[in-house]
Amino acid sequence: MITNTLTENQAPKRRSRRRKTAHLKMVPSTKQLREELRQICRDVVAGMRRDIPPTKDELEVLCRKILSDTGQPEGFLGWIMVVLSSEYWMDPIKTIPPHRRLFLLPHCLKHSEGCPADYDEFGLACKTCGACSIADFRATAEEMGYKVLVAEGSPIVLKIIVSGHVDAIVGVACLNVLEKAIDKILLAGIPCMAVPLLSSDCRNTSVDEDWVDQMVRVPHEDKKTETRSYLHLMRAAKQLFEPASMERLIPRLRGGSATANAAEQDLSNLSPIAATEAIAQDFLAAGGKHSRPFITMAVYDAISNSGATLADGPAAVEGFPDSVRRTAMSIETFHKASLVHDDIEDNDAYRYGVETLHRKHGVSSAINVGDYLIGLGYRLVSQDRNEMGAETAADILDYMADAHMRLSEGQGAELIWRDSSDKQLKPIDALKVYALKTAPAFESAFYCGLRLAGPCQEYVQPVKQFSRNLGVAFQILNDLKDWDTDTDNKNTVGSDLLGGRPTLLWALALEGLNTEQREELMGLAGPSELPIQKRLQRARHLYFEASVFEKAYKLVEKHQQRAEEVADEISPDELRRLMYYLVDTVLDRAGEVKPTIEFNDLSYSEILPIVAPESHS
Repeated sequence: MITNTLTENQAPKRRSRRRKTAHLKMVPSTKQLREELRQICRDVVAGMRRDIPPTKDELEVLCRKILSDTGQPEGFLGWIMVVLSSEYWMDPIKTIPPHRRLFLLPHCLKHSEGCPADYDEFGLACKTCGACSIADFRATAEEMGYKVLVAEGSPIVLKIIVSGHVDAIVGVACLNVLEKAIDKILLAGIPCMAVPLLSSDCRNTSVDEDWVDQMVRVPHEDKKTETRSYLHLMRAAKQLFEPASMERLIPRLRGGSATANAAEQDLSNLSPIAATEAIAQDFLAAGGKHSRPFITMAVYDAISNSGATLADGPAAVEGFPDSVRRTAMSIETFHKASLVHDDIEDNDAYRYGVETLHRKHGVSSAINVGDYLIGLGYRLVSQDRNEMGAETAADILDYMADAHMRLSEGQGAELIWRDSSDKQLKPIDALKVYALKTAPAFESAFYCGLRLAGPCQEYVQPVKQFSRNLGVAFQILNDLKDWDTDTDNKNTVGSDLLGGRPTLLWALALEGLNTEQREELMGLAGPSELPIQKRLQRARHLYFEASVFEKAYKLVEKHQQRAEEVADEISPDELRRLMYYLVDTVLDRAGEVKPTIEFNDLSYSEILPIVAPESHS
């Protein structure tokens, strides 16, 4: 990061403050100006380091300098960041053959009237009719061997690349989509190039077609990329829970086998004794982002210097001991156990888009499956005590047990409050519950990776502080997301309020409302004759009256900044970079850009050694 490659006297800390970005998405109006700015981006990229990909903060510093020097408006910032990033990633993409690239096109390039194509599960099933430029782009890409997807910033893109089908993305999209979707891909160090649409009105828009053609025709060069990426570790974390890995690392002792689709598992063919193991392992393998196993493996890699983020990352991951893999799986096992029990306690109907276990198998069976998963989590660590060493295994198990107890204390506090007639709650008490409920999972994932790599006492306290602040900020964002719906799991807006769960938003509302308003809010959360929609509308209004959402975002920023301050002091560099990556991804807020340090008074020759010190040493 920029702030960690400055000298000691220069080193300002990362700042995380929300900012609206709509005014930063202007596109230069003439082709000549766009070409001139792109050439400047090429010249700047020529002096940048190649081993560590630029962050969004670093890109913004450089792009603001370009705009300042050329007398262009700040509104071009989003556009020129995409152009600079694309120029940077061109060389890494050259190392990837076209058949391992995904070409992403937006449906808004098609003619809105008279298009004969229909949509399937992957996007627009385009036909080569010649009516729009999509067919021309697609024909060129497919002839070269690309996989082509016509969709609108679909979340399936990241899933496709993590699943191992492609290694790079090139595409066309409006700046709104690029900000929300492509940022996540770039953060992970996944090679990505894009040509921005010339407008964002979503109907019959246009693009610099020669730029698209040049992008698609980027030649393949048979060499290895030098740029670090978390892609190999992300894939490794996902692969842990695929059938082949599950069969090898957690063989089913009672019968049955792992399957790619848990719904296909026929429990009727198993004995009653085998059913619990089958249900538990199927749920363990189903859904989720596998972020906790990723953290364990990435921390282990960072401390042991295994090289999993380099070009030979797959081979490096292959060399990880099975004790690392099973310990990473154990973190997910504890997480999944908590979800089973949490779904019962909240009486949620769906998890990962399917019925929750207690709805499908009954409450008693679901409780038992959750208990089984807890036992399995501890067993995954203890069975490798000879490989990792008895002392290491004991330390990890002790740390996990402590984390498990704190998680239960936090969940217990939430349940007692929920079932109490007194709904008073102070913000500080809500934050204490969050620290207990959310931080232990991040903390355990970190500690396990550290301890597997060797003695780690020096990291224990910083990791606790980092995880606490990351977890609290994550939970606040999750509460805010509840008012926009969580389509992955819970489909009801305001479900926390209707379910009587203690949240920071509730506590902030009680603190900011007058006596009459507080009593009204209390009535909305309890039994009421008002229709649910009216209750939620009124509750939202009261939340705005108390500036709840604004205050909650400020608290997110506060805890995010604290997490970043811990990361500022961490070494080695690879672990610090991982911490920043986790802050940026775990606390992702689509549509927002963090302001960074500005160097408008410096020349490029002065800025580039800061952004790329090794290139100018």
